[in-house]
Amino acid sequence: MNGILLRGLLALVLWWSVCAYAQPSGVEQLRQFIERSTHAQGRFEQVVTASSGRRPQLASGRLAFLRPGRFRWEYETPYAQLLVSDGERMWAWDRDLNQVTVKKVGDALGSSPAAILAGDGDLDRDFELREAASEDGLEWVEIVPKQADSGFASMRVGLTDGRLRRMEMRDHFGQTTRIDFIDLDLGVRPESSLFSFVPPAGADVIGD
Repeated sequence: MNGILLRGLLALVLWWSVCAYAQPSGVEQLRQFIERSTHAQGRFEQVVTASSGRRPQLASGRLAFLRPGRFRWEYETPYAQLLVSDGERMWAWDRDLNQVTVKKVGDALGSSPAAILAGDGDLDRDFELREAASEDGLEWVEIVPKQADSGFASMRVGLTDGRLRRMEMRDHFGQTTRIDFIDLDLGVRPESSLFSFVPPAGADVIGD
């Protein structure tokens, strides 16, 4: 092997080593995302798979958040439903039933998956973060809630380039929910009106 070829191969190996070293871990990327993304809006696609193996349930819609505590999660298909928090209270509106459920944000958010997006950013207080293997071109973090009443048993989040791309949650009944984030725009501050809600006339309001 001549010297030029050898030097070329060594340079290539060094380049790959530097790239691998420079790629932040999943936990590092998650912390960067939490630190830098105080607000965002975009779309999501959701797939819910039951442990029984029945046909998965598909849904999609829009989301927006503004830390701390304000978020909007709007299902457009297959049924119109809306979750809105103004930082103090959270409303869940089922349009078909015209029923609204109201909770205090502290009770509703807690160590729930929504806290990843709209919480106060203190992940270590509510979750244990563990590195997981790279998969599907994403760096993964396994998240385990510290509170038993969080509503889910475990969760994985997949990131790339410091952006949140996917969440996968498993509840205590073995049901898995996968959420893909699409065109999540971190540069545009959502309008404040997105995080306010007035129950429609005639709605059945339950809760606080």
